[in-house]
Amino acid sequence: MSNQKGGVGKTTTTVNIAAAMAQSGLRVLVIDMDPQGNASTALSIPHTSGTPGIYDVLIDGAPLSEVVQDCPQVPGLTCAPATIDLAGAEIELVPLVARENRLRRAIQTYLDTVGDRPDLIIIDCPPSLGLLTVNAFVAAREVLIPIQCEYYALEGLSQLLKNVELIQLHLNAELEVSTILLTMFDGRTRLAHDVADQVREHFGDRVLRTVVPRSVRISEAPSHGETVLTYDPTSSGAQSYAEAAAEMRRQKGKSA
Repeated sequence: MSNQKGGVGKTTTTVNIAAAMAQSGLRVLVIDMDPQGNASTALSIPHTSGTPGIYDVLIDGAPLSEVVQDCPQVPGLTCAPATIDLAGAEIELVPLVARENRLRRAIQTYLDTVGDRPDLIIIDCPPSLGLLTVNAFVAAREVLIPIQCEYYALEGLSQLLKNVELIQLHLNAELEVSTILLTMFDGRTRLAHDVADQVREHFGDRVLRTVVPRSVRISEAPSHGETVLTYDPTSSGAQSYAEAAAEMRRQKGKSA
């Protein structure tokens, strides 16, 4: 889950798609790579400084299994939290051997050794294109980009796509931008429809038909340590994320 622009609904999309997938019966692991730890907060996962988290995995080589915690509200959903210690990881990774591959190796070891393997792993990237995001791109097979339906929506995306191409060429040939999700959609405005049309024209079938509306409930849920699917499952925000997850599953069913 990546977009170097802040405030586009990236972390919100991570936790709500993860919750929707878990509610559908999948075992889902969220890896929080953002030093702000917002995904950890929304899933009620402790992530104060000193808590074992993804920092220990990347810098100290701790097994991923030692930092993964269960999400209390959603059965089948787990999270490897981010602590504020991760803020210095960009610099600390620089001199390390195979610095771009540390997350991929940790995930592979986890999958090889853990009893209940997750069906889906979602990595919440920081809003930047540094070494933390590079680690996520090297570990992942697909990139999902949330794009807000507002002015400047496509600004900066060319650099993100260029970085994905560089990763494909040099570090991870399997990586692809597979999914675009339109967020913060306000159907009452001409601008939202114009941006949606522009994104669909640019990215074609990779854009999900489902759009996520602007929603007070979506914004409120993290302050209660919940996703919107558990905070207010009947809200338009919860229903849109559930439908977006269902659409993604249908797409995978067609391509399988």
